Amino acid sequence: MDFYDGTTDPKHHLSNFKSRMYLADTSDATRCKAFQTTLIKAPMKWFDNLPHRSVTSFDNLSRKFLMRFSIQKDKVKHALSLLGVKQEVREPLRDYMERFNKECLEIQDLPTETVIMGLINGLREGPFS
Repeated sequence: MDFYDGTTDPKHHLSNFKSRMYLADTSDATRCKAFQTTLIKAPMKWFDNLPHRSVTSFDNLSRKFLMRFSIQKDKVKHALSLLGVKQEVREPLRDYMERFNKECLEIQDLPTETVIMGLINGLREGPFS
């Protein structure tokens, strides 16, 4: 499991941690103690500075963690963001398609028509546009 350094979405980290703890069938106290081993840098400082006996359960710790680091949550992407994906000068079609597909995967409920429109819109002038 990757360490959490405070620069990515805390929900993803927490979800990953909970999944692993569920598989190990750990107690609430063990989850609270084990959670700190997944933190580094600012999140570790935050954890170390929690007031003594301020955490009453893992759910309580989870809420505190999410409140503190929620500013790092992933930004929701919309279909219109595909219009910003353009094939660069001298960029091979394969590389453009790979970047375009990665963008598409980050957008939920993306209509096929929008994908086609965005793909065509982003192609530079040439035999494929």
